[in-house]
Amino acid sequence: MAERAAPLRLGSTAPDFDADTSNGPINFHKFIGDKWTILFSHPDDFTPICTTELGAFAKLEPEFTARGVQLIGLSANNTDSHHAWIKDIDEVSGSQLKFPIISDPERKVAYAYDMVDFQDTTNVDSKGMALTIRSVFIIDPAKKIRLIMTYPASTGRNTAEVLRVVDALQRTEKYGVTCPINWLPGDDNVLPPPMKTEDAEAKFGEVRTVKPYLRFVNIKE
Repeated sequence: MAERAAPLRLGSTAPDFDADTSNGPINFHKFIGDKWTILFSHPDDFTPICTTELGAFAKLEPEFTARGVQLIGLSANNTDSHHAWIKDIDEVSGSQLKFPIISDPERKVAYAYDMVDFQDTTNVDSKGMALTIRSVFIIDPAKKIRLIMTYPASTGRNTAEVLRVVDALQRTEKYGVTCPINWLPGDDNVLPPPMKTEDAEAKFGEVRTVKPYLRFVNIKE
């Protein structure tokens, strides 16, 4: 069994790797290029929850593309299996899945990204090898990990939440503000404590002060 990888944290450089995918061989850092990238893993091909997830991501891909974000999945099977599975995904979901799915039968990428379930020892394939869990990594163009979400194998993800976090991260990058609970595009943003109110007023206009440490602005785009 592969060695368990050192923990990845927010701000870690996304581990690089070479792998085969459903769209051909890639080097991951070259694949990222200058784009935001979402890497998300799946336990196995032809499994029910994974099928619904990939179909949902495929249908939402135009929204990610509009934000300069590319998608790439991963499953612990070979590319022939991926190609056959994609036909099922498109049939079941009414999607046209175009983004690549990484082939990771030896779990090399799964271990590099700590995507392996160390709690549920029954989450294994027919050979007894640990299957990947449902991890999501949002990676910025500098190859830095900006978000990590991990779900148990039994629970599907929320594509709208992944898209919401992309919007929040890009808003923070562009304007230097932060995003409060349940923030959606169009909602007020919060000023980080180091930002002076007068500077924020000059930059954004009206500042709504609830507490000295809790100040809101509405950014018009």
